[in-house]
Amino acid sequence: MKITTVEFLKSVYPGDEYPLGRYPEVAFAGRSNVGKSSLINTLVNRKGLARTSAVPGKTQSINFYLVNQSLCLVDLPGYGYAKVPQQVRRRWSPLIEEYCRNRKNLCGTVVIIDARIGPTPLDLSLIAWLKTLSMPAIITITKVDKLSKNKIVKALHQTAQTLAISPEGIIPFSAHTGDGKKDLWQKIVHLLNISKKCAPP
Repeated sequence: MKITTVEFLKSVYPGDEYPLGRYPEVAFAGRSNVGKSSLINTLVNRKGLARTSAVPGKTQSINFYLVNQSLCLVDLPGYGYAKVPQQVRRRWSPLIEEYCRNRKNLCGTVVIIDARIGPTPLDLSLIAWLKTLSMPAIITITKVDKLSKNKIVKALHQTAQTLAISPEGIIPFSAHTGDGKKDLWQKIVHLLNISKKCAPP
């Protein structure tokens, strides 16, 4: 996809109002420090758009980014980092659940898994929950630049086996090299094309 314009729309915390649902949305979900913000920055060719941090659990809001005046990429808070205060984690869960359940223009979710770790129980719970919502999920394993080619292949097959899907259905991605960027955009565009609720009004 050719990126012409990108802008930050809004950060939503518990109790805040969402932006008007004028555009189709694709959410990005994964464990804390899995590289969600870096992945989004790479997708839209903007280094500092989505804020990245070396501190896991830093993102505590749902962040909306408008691409080409036609699509919103939505960065969800990361999950699974034990040092995040429990009070904060309790606020995240209802925020994410309410958004995924009730956001009518949400087309699907990109589930991001660390290629070096593989799917965790929390990742599996998220994917299973998305299925109960009939929410399409695009699976990507990130940080593949930190692995050899043989280990990437092994990570793909192990992840596929755990999720009971084909390895071809998983996108290896590197925010450092840009590998997988084209494939992920193709998946996102296909998702938008096949989902009636994702067509702009």
